[in-house]
Amino acid sequence: MAASFLSNPSSLSFLLLLLLLHASRLAFSQSFVGVNYGQVADNLPPPESTAKLLQSTTIGKVRLYGADPAIIKALANTGIGIVIGAANGDIPSLAADPNAAGQWVGANILPFYPASKITLVTVGNEVFMSNDENLMSQLLPAMQNMQRAITAAGLGGKVKVSSVHAMSLLSQSDPPSSGRFHPSFEARMRDVLQFQRENGSPLPINPYPFFAYQSDPRPETLAFCLFQPNAGRVDSGTGIKYMNMFDAQVDAVYSALKALGYKDIEIMVAETGWPYNGDSNEVGTSVENAKAYNGNLIAHLRSLVGTPLMPGKSVDTYIFALYDEDLKPGPTSERSFGMYKPDLTMTYDIGLAKSSQTPASPKAPVTPTPVTPTPKPTGPGWCVPKSGVSDAQLQASLDYACSNNIDCSPIQPGGACFDPNTIASHAAFAMNLYYQTLGRNPWNCDFSQTATLTTNNPSYNGCVYPGGST
Repeated sequence: MAASFLSNPSSLSFLLLLLLLHASRLAFSQSFVGVNYGQVADNLPPPESTAKLLQSTTIGKVRLYGADPAIIKALANTGIGIVIGAANGDIPSLAADPNAAGQWVGANILPFYPASKITLVTVGNEVFMSNDENLMSQLLPAMQNMQRAITAAGLGGKVKVSSVHAMSLLSQSDPPSSGRFHPSFEARMRDVLQFQRENGSPLPINPYPFFAYQSDPRPETLAFCLFQPNAGRVDSGTGIKYMNMFDAQVDAVYSALKALGYKDIEIMVAETGWPYNGDSNEVGTSVENAKAYNGNLIAHLRSLVGTPLMPGKSVDTYIFALYDEDLKPGPTSERSFGMYKPDLTMTYDIGLAKSSQTPASPKAPVTPTPVTPTPKPTGPGWCVPKSGVSDAQLQASLDYACSNNIDCSPIQPGGACFDPNTIASHAAFAMNLYYQTLGRNPWNCDFSQTATLTTNNPSYNGCVYPGGST
């Protein structure tokens, strides 16, 4: 294979082009991955240390719940996008006095911009869930005054204004096509959305498949929430089969926007995540599940496959959270979402470190060594089913893999890998192709713990399994 590429300049050029395209695609896709940086803790590392940590990762954006000047300053000249927030308690003064908004912008944006890449101000967090009629009525005026102050400061169109909402803003979300805003919020949402349309700002929401699993703790629901092989769920309104809860929740919000005539508003996932620890009555809280959810979510975002109703793009997604917040009240899970520990080590590895990303570099010299038309892997070998796995499990893995934007034509009738025509053989090919296509990370070869990595090439006759060692 290598000799034929090297002896054919046009083939080699084409291969290099594929690798360069992958490199640029990977770099571009990182812009969709953000993280929430909460501070309800007494053991967090200095902001400067956190800024260095973030620069060592592929995290492209950070969301703050407030506007801590030390953190904003530490992120200066890093290129990392920053979302800052005005608290619910700030809303009454911001709504009542345009000068208050001007002072807020003068204190929290102007001293740092543009060295600190502030892109969005969120006014309030889940205000409509407060049941405070005064606060709800003051939200839009506060957003409007904030926008006017930003525009007056010469940053109109550069720093945008929005507000973060809980998924409970929807009165229904299942199936996704039935998604609608709660009638009691609908009139106010129309006004807010009109403001956002006029100013080009996104609608930030907080979807948590973890909470969906808490209310329906069946094994099939866990697999659906963790982006693992499952039978899928068909939307009775559209006939679309959904393969994961994240897509279903985001599309429910899209359907709600469409129902009000605002489907052009960009959706932003302000929070989503999975706790690695919890109390005895909190099902599904484990390092394994947190790693599976966040790792598979990032792979899903990087694929740019999008959701069924918004294909071909990834929504900006901020994972909760960068660190645990040990002073938060409530169940143990509330203090167990951190992907990193205060000593800057990983709670679990989901491939965020830049050292684990190996895209081709346009400036790297071309060395005549054997190459294959797949991205340089982060893991060895091939992904194959474990021994003793049932046909039912393999069929679920086969269906899942082939529904995730990979080419399963080789195992169709007439394809090079159709024979032997068995579930085991077809599933093995599809599982490996899924693993290779999504970046060859360990969590891409999990399939609900039914798959394993091997250094033995499973290719046979004319059926070639992509892969190999690094």
